[in-house]
Amino acid sequence: MARLLVLHGPNLNLLGSREPMLYGNTPLTAIDQALKLEAEALGHQIQSIQSNAEDKLVDAIQSAKKFNVDCILINPAAFTHTSIAIRDALLAVQIPTIEVHLTIPEAREPFRHTSLIADIVIGRIQGFGAFSYELALSAAHQFLQTQLLNEETR
Repeated sequence: MARLLVLHGPNLNLLGSREPMLYGNTPLTAIDQALKLEAEALGHQIQSIQSNAEDKLVDAIQSAKKFNVDCILINPAAFTHTSIAIRDALLAVQIPTIEVHLTIPEAREPFRHTSLIADIVIGRIQGFGAFSYELALSAAHQFLQTQLLNEETR
């Protein structure tokens, strides 16, 4: 059983009502509930945290090491393009991380084209709306299974 941490950045608490033509109609609570059910079916524990505050996300990343989190799924939202603090926290804990986005940032405004964590994550899932999170969970599961197999064969 793996421990997974899902981090949702600023304004994602407004999913379902915020620009539904862009982000869809699925509220964050429904995304988190689906992830919880799927994680449990895969035999994993999962915790989801949403914050509009950069420091709270950094604190959650730093705490992940203490709580033996095996993988982080993060949608930094607007912090994707601005937060060196989130990048530094991810580098400090060295926990495998998957970057998640509902849309394709590179297909949007130019200021969204740069992710400050793209080069330090194990993968990026983007553009599939709320389903992006489920794809990220599946990718995390596969990554952790492969990692476990590699450790067993050593």
